[in-house]
Amino acid sequence: MPEVDREILLSFWKVHILHHANEAPVHGQWIVHELRRHGYDISPGTLYPLLGRLVRRGWLSCTRERGGGKRAQKDYRLTAKGKKVLQLIREQVAELYEEVVVEAAEEKQRKKL
Repeated sequence: MPEVDREILLSFWKVHILHHANEAPVHGQWIVHELRRHGYDISPGTLYPLLGRLVRRGWLSCTRERGGGKRAQKDYRLTAKGKKVLQLIREQVAELYEEVVVEAAEEKQRKKL
């Protein structure tokens, strides 16, 4: 079900981007390499529209390298609104992890006994 996989992966990619943009400014090529390091195969043709959506939502700000022309490197930073979104995501991921991973492991362990 590739369309399902892609839809879920888009969410994971957004979380990674917001997380890293909170640590330091990031740019597209760096994000592509970072996501690939985590095993995600994302193309620039997928990434840049995704970054555009995050900017339009107000979660990231974007600045372009001065004097670089149309293809100048763009740096993306987390905004105050993005920080609130990231905090909410962290809380929800912690709860989800507890339910999906920890409780499932405990249930599996109980069944072994």
